[in-house]
Amino acid sequence: MSQHAVWMTFRSMTADPSVKSQKLKPGTIKRIITYGKPYKSQITIFLITVVIEALLVVSTPLLLRELIDKGVLPKDAGLVTKLAFLVGLLAVVDAAFNIFGRWYSARIGEGLIYDLRSQVFAHIQRQSIAFFTRTQTGALISRINSDVMGAQQAFTGTLSGVVSNVVSLVLVVTTMLILSWQITVVSLLLLPVFLLPTKWVGKRIQALTRDAFNLNATMSSTMTERFNVSGALLVNLYGKPAKEEHFFRTRARKVADIGIQTAMLNRVFFVGITSVAAVATAFAYGIGGHLAINGSITVGTLLAITALLIRLYGPLTALSNVRIDVMTALVSFERVFEVLDLQPMIVDKPGAKVLSKKNLQIDFTDVAFSYPRADEISLASLESAAKPETVESGEVLRGISFTAPAGTLTAIVGPSGAGKTTMSALLPRLYDVTRGAITVDGEDIREFTVQSLRDSIGVVMQDAHLFHETIAENLRYAKEDATENEMIEACKAAQIWDLISSLPNGFKTMVGERGHRLSGGEKQRLAIARLLLKAPAIVILDEATAHLDSENESLVHEALKHALKGRTSIVIAHRLSTVMEADQILVLEKGLIIERGKHEELIAKSGLYSELFARQDITTN
Repeated sequence: MSQHAVWMTFRSMTADPSVKSQKLKPGTIKRIITYGKPYKSQITIFLITVVIEALLVVSTPLLLRELIDKGVLPKDAGLVTKLAFLVGLLAVVDAAFNIFGRWYSARIGEGLIYDLRSQVFAHIQRQSIAFFTRTQTGALISRINSDVMGAQQAFTGTLSGVVSNVVSLVLVVTTMLILSWQITVVSLLLLPVFLLPTKWVGKRIQALTRDAFNLNATMSSTMTERFNVSGALLVNLYGKPAKEEHFFRTRARKVADIGIQTAMLNRVFFVGITSVAAVATAFAYGIGGHLAINGSITVGTLLAITALLIRLYGPLTALSNVRIDVMTALVSFERVFEVLDLQPMIVDKPGAKVLSKKNLQIDFTDVAFSYPRADEISLASLESAAKPETVESGEVLRGISFTAPAGTLTAIVGPSGAGKTTMSALLPRLYDVTRGAITVDGEDIREFTVQSLRDSIGVVMQDAHLFHETIAENLRYAKEDATENEMIEACKAAQIWDLISSLPNGFKTMVGERGHRLSGGEKQRLAIARLLLKAPAIVILDEATAHLDSENESLVHEALKHALKGRTSIVIAHRLSTVMEADQILVLEKGLIIERGKHEELIAKSGLYSELFARQDITTN
C-alpha cells in the first residue's frame, strides 16, 4: 500500500463524524452544482483523467502476469523486453495523467476558492454597521478562509476521490475474482482487521486535533490582543509579563505534547496499516502458492493478485467513510451560503436616484428609531455571546424633528446615552429610521442610492481610524485620484502640513496600526484633511475634539473652520465651548429634543443646556 494511499485513508478516517447527523437545507446540492457549471468542461476532463488513472491501476499487475507466465518462465527474452518496456511506458503515462489531472484539479479548486471568497467578501462589505457590531471577526474570517477551502474540496478532493475509488475498487475486485476467487474472498474477509485499528486511531486523532484547535485558537486570540499597540501598552503598564509568559507557555506546552502524541499515532497508524496489508499479502502468497503448486493458477497470476491486493484496501477504507467526506464538503458549502443568504439591512430601492446636489438642506420629521434585533442583522454562529439577548432595545429616539438649512451648523448636545451618535448614524443610512423620515432638499434619503448619499457626506469621528498604510494612501481613501498638490492644500487647511513636511518620508510615512504613530490631535487633523479631499456637501462631526488637549483642540478648531465653511454641518459635542457659535443647538435627553435655540437663548432658559454649561465651568463675554 503506497504512502499516499495510507495518507488519504488516514485523512478520511480522522474527519469529524458528527457531520453525518447534520441535515442540509433543501436545494443546497442544486445550488452547489451551479458553482461547478462555469468549470463543467474542466471537471469533465479532470474526471476522465481520474478514470484513466484508475484503469492503469489494474493494467500494470496484468502486464506483470504476462511477463512472468509468457516471458520469464518460457525464457522468451524478446517478450520480456517488450513487456518491461510497456510497464515502464505505462508508468510514464500514469505520471503524465497524474500531473495533467492535478493541473485541472488546481484550476478548478483555486477558481472556486476565488469565486466564493470574492462573493463572500463583497457580500459582507454590503452589510450594515449593525451586522459588524454583533459579529465575531474571527468567525467571519473563518467563513472566508476555512469554510471556502472546505467547500472547494467538494469538486476536487471528494468528487475525484469517490470516482477514483469506486472505479478502482470495481476494476480491482473484478480482476481479482477472475484471476482467483478464493484469494479474493479471503482478502475481503480480512477487511475488518484492516478497519478496526483505523477507526480507533481516527477517534484518538479527532480528539487530539480538536484540543489542538481550541488551544491554538486561545493562543491566537492572546497574541492578537497583546500584539497590537493598545494591548501592548496595557500589558506594559498594568500587566505582569511573567504571568503573561507563563499563561502562553502553558498552552504552548500542551500543543507541543499533543503534537508529539499525534506524530506517534500517525506512525502507529502507518505501521499498523502497512503491517495489516503485509499480513494480507502473506495470506495471499500462502494460499496462492498452494494453488500455483496444484496448478490451479499460474505464478504470474499469483504475483498479479498480490500486486492488486495492495490496491484493494485503500479504496475500500476510504469508501467506508465516504459519507463523512461528502457531508464535510457539503456542510462547508452550507456555512458559506448561510452568510450569503443574510440580506443587508440597508439596500437601494428599485429605481433609486443619484444624489448630486451640493447645497443641501436636511430635515428630520417625527423620526423614531429602535435598534434591530440580533436575528435581523446577524447569525448566531458568527457571534460568541454567552447567552442570547431576550430584551429589545426599545425606542432610543422619539419624535425627532428639526431643519438644518443649507450651509448652516447644527449642534447636538446632551448627556451620555441621550442618542446623539445614533442621530448622526441615521443620516448616512448606517441604520434606517423606524418611523418618520429624513429628507435632503425635500426628498427622502431612501429615494437615493446609498453610495451617492454617502458620497455627499463626510464624517470625522471621535477616534479617527487610519489604516496601517502611508499618509498618502490614507488620504487617497477619500479621493483615489488626488494629486500631491491637492493633498498638500487639504493638509494645509487641516493644519497638519507642517508636521507632514517635517517628516523624512513625507506623504510616504507609515502611520502604524490604527495610526498609533501619530498623536490624537494629529490623527484628527489628518482625518479632517481626508474629509476636505472628499469635499462633501454635508459634514458630520461626532465628538471630534473630545479627547484633545488645549493646543491640539485649538489646531483642530482652526482646521474645522475650513471643513465646515459653506457646508451643511451637524456637530455632536461634549465640550459646549465648541458649539457656542452654532446656528442652532439641539439639546437631547433620553431620545427626545427637549430644548433648541442659539447659545444665548438656551443659557437664558436655565434648562439642561444651561446646567451642562455651568458644570463645564465655561465663561463667556
